Amino acid sequence: MNWIRITTLSVAIAWIPLAANWNADAANAKILFTVSGPFGTVHGNFAGLKATIKFDESDLPGSSISASVDANTVSTGIGLRNHDLKKEEWLNTDKYPQISFHSTKIEKTNAGFKAVGELSLKGITKPMEILFTFSPKANTGVFKGQFVIKRQDYNLLSTSKSVGNEISISLEVPAKK
Repeated sequence: MNWIRITTLSVAIAWIPLAANWNADAANAKILFTVSGPFGTVHGNFAGLKATIKFDESDLPGSSISASVDANTVSTGIGLRNHDLKKEEWLNTDKYPQISFHSTKIEKTNAGFKAVGELSLKGITKPMEILFTFSPKANTGVFKGQFVIKRQDYNLLSTSKSVGNEISISLEVPAKK
């Protein structure tokens, strides 16, 4: 009789949906940012993405995203500016080499999904919501997202009046199962 219960339980567990593990293609991922500067909009990017993505549209409670980028990879196309952004007033990459996000839940929205979690930048952790879409194709897919941070919330040269307070960040992360 016990083997019937064990078999029934095993079959029931097999039908529980599990979020799929997606491997981010770090080499082709795009982590871009823009901010208003004294001479126009500054465009830049980060590299060195490391991510653990568990995602299934039919199992959002079992889905999660943890990701980080190497703050030392900040690039705006201007070497002197890149050097300045790594200094203590901005990213302080010697002390805080990683920028990271960890979701606590993922929700469905009208336009796609929302990852609710925490963003850690320059030793400061704040709640963050990242709106994103996912376009699957067989065993591959692309996660695209965007969010805005306030520069002063993360003590990024908080005294500067010539740099905008809002930094827009967009993500495009190809992945495969």
